[in-house]
Amino acid sequence: MNPVIDRVASWREEGKKAALATVVKVERSGPLGPGTSMAVSEDGQVVGSVSGGCVEPAVYEEAMAAIEGGGPRLLSYGISDDEAFGVGLTCGGTIHIFVERVDW
Repeated sequence: MNPVIDRVASWREEGKKAALATVVKVERSGPLGPGTSMAVSEDGQVVGSVSGGCVEPAVYEEAMAAIEGGGPRLLSYGISDDEAFGVGLTCGGTIHIFVERVDW
């Protein structure tokens, strides 16, 4: 079972809108690999992770925008090795995340 998909299914049963964010590519190094996902419900609930915490706030905002009618988008987050540790990233790489509204 996938806890993210299970939660999205339960939100669907409750009639809630949701968005799904999925890591689609990692360049150099990243905290989590491709296929990792995070879902956000219209009332702000979150399940899963796409970065172990370092970019979740930005992805959350993009997911809420998708729920509110924004189209799907491909996001890229990266940082150099020199800056990575200072902002809490233990890896210096780029992660690409696809965010889309889940429509049923």
